[in-house]
Amino acid sequence: MIARTLSLLDRRLLSFAPRGGLTGTSRFLAEFLAFGLKNARACLFVGLFFASVFLTPRAGLFGMARYDLLLLAALLIQAAMLALRLETLDELKAIMLFHAVGFALEVFKTSSGIQSWSYPDPALTKLWGVPLFSGFMYSAIGSYIIQAWRFFDLRLEHHPPYWMATLLAVLIYANFFTHHFIGDYRWYLACCTLGLYARATVVFTPLDRPRRMPLLLSFVLIGFFIWLAENISTFFGVWRYPNQLGAWSAVHIGKWSSWSLLVIMTITIVIHLKHIKASIHIPR
Repeated sequence: MIARTLSLLDRRLLSFAPRGGLTGTSRFLAEFLAFGLKNARACLFVGLFFASVFLTPRAGLFGMARYDLLLLAALLIQAAMLALRLETLDELKAIMLFHAVGFALEVFKTSSGIQSWSYPDPALTKLWGVPLFSGFMYSAIGSYIIQAWRFFDLRLEHHPPYWMATLLAVLIYANFFTHHFIGDYRWYLACCTLGLYARATVVFTPLDRPRRMPLLLSFVLIGFFIWLAENISTFFGVWRYPNQLGAWSAVHIGKWSSWSLLVIMTITIVIHLKHIKASIHIPR
């Protein structure tokens, strides 16, 4: 119902465009509204999943622990989106890949000797101390990017060679693990990112005309909103950093850079999956 309503509003806005009635301020407002509507549609899984996170009591419901309920909610949302054709089977496969990548990182970060953060509440669906729902927080990022790619008809211009982008993504992911042992190289990786993506541009269509934005800016903006969501999640006690165990405090601003780098890795995975799908597609 939510997605259908947003889609109807989006088409209503688009119906005005061919008439030439959108100029100046009216065009700006229409495109801004369309941009917001398409983002809302792309955030459907994100919004429903994090609504479940915030609305589920810490003590759980119906005898089920909170973390178990959140896993059930994520699975039901994914099943509903697939059944209602709001998500394709290929998109679901990609989202589960993000779940696996994120869960592996969670297991490492919460392990003894590292303990960057923790999941203090009990649950039946925990593996190595990490609730299975946690991987869906990374899937949510992948879901947004995949959906936005479709709704905005995204295209990339001056994207760096695949092997360079892949190498950078692998190094970014590896640094989340290795910085505990050989030092944090995120700022070196950030400098490499600036050089590699300096000319890269994302072309998107909020209404009827394509618009352009530096791809680097999209990395930073998405990372910022993830950082905000992380602050809200830790405020509700979904997980805790060591400095938040006594009383809640804002997540360090440095995490913004980590999330921005993770977005680069996520977008690189999406690009490669699309490239692979296109290369194996056999036209009828």
